[in-house]
Amino acid sequence: MGRKPTVNLHLPPGMRIKKGAKGKTWFYLDHGQGQDGKRRWGPLGSDFYEALRSYASKVETAKGPAVTVPELLKRWSTETAPGRPKGTVDDIRYALPPLLKFFGEPPAPLDQVDPVHIRQYLDWRVSEAVKEKQEKNSARAKEGKPPLASTGREGHARANREIAWLSAAWNWARDRGITKALNPTVGIKRHKEKGRDIYVEDDELALILVHADEPLQEAIDLAYLTAQRPSDLRQIMETDIRNGTIELEQDKTGAKLRVEVVGALAELIDRIKARKATIKGVRSLALVCNEKGQPMGKHALRYRFDKAREAAAKAADNAPMAERIRAIQFRDLRAKAASDIESLKKAQLLLGHTTEGMTEHYRRKRRGLKVAPVK
Repeated sequence: MGRKPTVNLHLPPGMRIKKGAKGKTWFYLDHGQGQDGKRRWGPLGSDFYEALRSYASKVETAKGPAVTVPELLKRWSTETAPGRPKGTVDDIRYALPPLLKFFGEPPAPLDQVDPVHIRQYLDWRVSEAVKEKQEKNSARAKEGKPPLASTGREGHARANREIAWLSAAWNWARDRGITKALNPTVGIKRHKEKGRDIYVEDDELALILVHADEPLQEAIDLAYLTAQRPSDLRQIMETDIRNGTIELEQDKTGAKLRVEVVGALAELIDRIKARKATIKGVRSLALVCNEKGQPMGKHALRYRFDKAREAAAKAADNAPMAERIRAIQFRDLRAKAASDIESLKKAQLLLGHTTEGMTEHYRRKRRGLKVAPVK
């Protein structure tokens, strides 16, 4: 291995500078020593930018091993993580394993990935999701639990998201000259997705609350009264309550909000603080916290909600109601809050939407457009 250069560090590997007899600068490509022991120099010219172009053309044939999809995904996810919202980083981390499995066994070079492979991935991902649900239902049957309902759209959304992240990584690589290959995801039709259209009825929510423990009841009430996403709820601290408002910045959009602490919300916060005051030992400042006063994580919140939801479904008056309850997710509370607010403008501000049109579409999809009869 040659010595590490200590001068002219702006030059690419192998490019050297020589001064002519009259002080003129010339650029050369160092080919190393020949069989005769003499160093071989390839002239690149006296203009720096022309020399760079000549250098690029000469070393084009001396490339290293082709970059593979797994190498790109790992480098892209690592180098772009700083500055991304935590939720985005988590989603990328969640999307990588299936991509690495499909394009990494064996590792696929970027210049050998074609659009047809993207289509194959989309189909493969759906078959994997269907297989996973079948395995879960087999396990649930052994435990005496009802099977998870089949939607016919298993894996569609995740497959689309994963290909979207692959596309982002590919464009990032092209921007940096890592590959000249065209983005193979362009023009490939994705799976058709159906957005969530569930509206949580009052009696359904009341039944879930009956079977929820106290920390979960507080989290549900906080989600409904503030209309914020679960990830934003978990980040609200007591110190975020200033001048009679909860000051928060939405993780997904960066929108900054100040939610007035009045009425039922003020009563809820007092209730949370009163419960935490009875806890011995160190308590966190998080509003969404467990029985020990410690922050309730994403998975803990989901586990508690799933447990209360299943108990509520079993206690439902009829089978259709039980089926509807089992379809409810914690995030649906945000949509319920938006739909229950009479003022469209107020709903828009509370949700952090940039336009009333976004909020109107959001509400209409859940409850439908309210119309008057002919007479």
